[in-house]
Amino acid sequence: MNSPYSRLSPPPVGPADRIVAHACELLTLAGPHCARRGPAQAELGVIPDGAVAIRGDTIQAVGPTAAILAAHAGPATEVVDAAGRVVTPGLVDAHTHLVFAGSREREYEARLEGAAYLDILAAGGGIMSTVRATRAASGPELAAGLRGHLRTMLAHGTTSVEVKSGYGLSTAAELRSLGAIRLLVEARDPALPRLCATFLGAHAVPPEFAGRAAAYVDLLIDETLPAVVAAGLAESCDVFCDEGAFDVAQARRILLVARALGLGVRLHANEFAQIGAAALAAELDALSADHLLVLDPDEIAALAASATVATLLPGTGLGLGRYAPARALIAAGVPVALATDCNPGTCLCENLALMMSLACTAMRMTPAEALVAATINSAWALGPGWAAEVGSLEPGKRADLVIWDVPNYRHIPYHLGVNLVGQVILGGNLV
Repeated sequence: MNSPYSRLSPPPVGPADRIVAHACELLTLAGPHCARRGPAQAELGVIPDGAVAIRGDTIQAVGPTAAILAAHAGPATEVVDAAGRVVTPGLVDAHTHLVFAGSREREYEARLEGAAYLDILAAGGGIMSTVRATRAASGPELAAGLRGHLRTMLAHGTTSVEVKSGYGLSTAAELRSLGAIRLLVEARDPALPRLCATFLGAHAVPPEFAGRAAAYVDLLIDETLPAVVAAGLAESCDVFCDEGAFDVAQARRILLVARALGLGVRLHANEFAQIGAAALAAELDALSADHLLVLDPDEIAALAASATVATLLPGTGLGLGRYAPARALIAAGVPVALATDCNPGTCLCENLALMMSLACTAMRMTPAEALVAATINSAWALGPGWAAEVGSLEPGKRADLVIWDVPNYRHIPYHLGVNLVGQVILGGNLV
């Protein structure tokens, strides 16, 4: 299913409305229409003294500044001077849990004192704490909270965001959560990132179905999924397939029904244990397999042989004390994406550039690999329709780009913990 923003068209003709010029490094990320694997994971398409011509909300042309100004500047063209700065595509956050109410800082403290996440969940905390608060919140309240997180993301350079439901865990509450996402999509706020909605009703077994996981799966398949699709509220379906959540057989049932209903499929896989989730993602050619903290060589090989993007979440790894084997995945030819996993429990962070820093420092990715992972590969993790529109600077794509106050691209992950974004252009507009 394509993005609700889809309107693919040829590059517009006529003078540019705006030209971003004289970037010391313009990173196009242009290349074949596929996710980047192996050595291609580090191909940035750098243009020294580069420029981007924009007409309306679309990229008109990309190239050396002198050529772009000569061919596309008109009397009314605004020229944005990016001299001494780096220009990249807008960042794409391919895994977030932003529709929620409540807060879990006490759980954060408990984990610091040694409590395991699954123990917190078994005691009624974790996801269930957020489920109670989210069920009690109205749709407008959920949308207001979502809006706040998205504004922070945009300020840090993220222009497209995947947002999951999954804290409602009933048909009505899941529809309300997805409806909050839809409210912001339909508002077309020019100062908010674009949103890709994912249905995650299979995030956990709700308390009213305790001990009856099979019955809850039946509810999702027979009632909730059809209602979500009938209302057009999601582009994809996710399942948390792991120890303490849903097993492979349950995940397969849900995802096959979701696919038959026209949704893309993705999985939370191998975060805590190896129960076959990564292999299932490969079997289904899922859009993405996310987390992947514990993997063996056979699972990596299966992912490499599939079309699935490995979406790694180093912020959650920081909290859990272990990280996905990024080097082994890249060496095997698995396309790697990065995301914040912004959520109220294990990683309350909207800063995808910080995740790039963690990916480099903790997972030994190079700055170039991390940039590919946070742009074009993350766009592919959202789906082919999104990758055709965002994630790289190419004629005909959406004019979403970031001007970074850094002298070269390596500084983006190197200078960690501060906001290095100078300006964001979203849909052709400075925001």
